Order: sequence, then C-alpha cells, then structure tokens
Amino acid sequence: MKADRQIRMALVTCANRKEARTIARNVIGQHLAACVNIFSAPVESIYRWKGKIESAREVLMVIKTTAKRLAALEREVKRAHSYDLPEFLALAIREGSSQYLAWVAENVSRSS
Repeated sequence: MKADRQIRMALVTCANRKEARTIARNVIGQHLAACVNIFSAPVESIYRWKGKIESAREVLMVIKTTAKRLAALEREVKRAHSYDLPEFLALAIREGSSQYLAWVAENVSRSS
C-alpha cells in the first residue's frame, strides 16, 4: 500500500549495543520514533576519516519515525551519540502496510 509520504526510516550506526539501546530508549521515550530495530550481529564499516581509511565493527539501528519529527530525532541521536559525526541517513517510505504506517504515525507525536 502507498505510504502517506510522511513516514521515514533512519539508519544509524553505533559503537556498541549499549549505546544503541540507550539511544533507542531515549528516542522512543521522547516520542521521536515509534520503533527501533537493533541488529545483534555487528556490521563491518569501512570508511575514510580524517584522510585515512578506517574500519570498525558497529551496531546498526533502523529507526521508524515521521517527516515532522526527523529533525528532532537527528538532534537527539547526535546529542546522545559517542561519535563526532554519527551516521544519520533518512529514507522516505514509499509503500508499506497501511496499518503499520498508521501505527508509526500514531506513536510519534509532539507530546511525551
């Protein structure tokens, strides 16, 4: 089913599961996200940082939110994150279960 063009999925990597869980609880508690998936198996990230090729084992989070709350979500992720420049990529959801998309929208609100 078509999404209402308001649902977003943010990808964030963290140094470890503890940090990911802390961020997840913060953003859910503040109604900035409806759901956060934390992948148990670490991902290997290879990237350029300050002129050098680096690699790290990281934990990937998939965060479901709305377009309206995306900026606030990004601010909270940056505030709580240990990295100088945390990954924060947002994807617009074009299709999905209408019931699930409505649930995301209902659970992401301005009030806490």
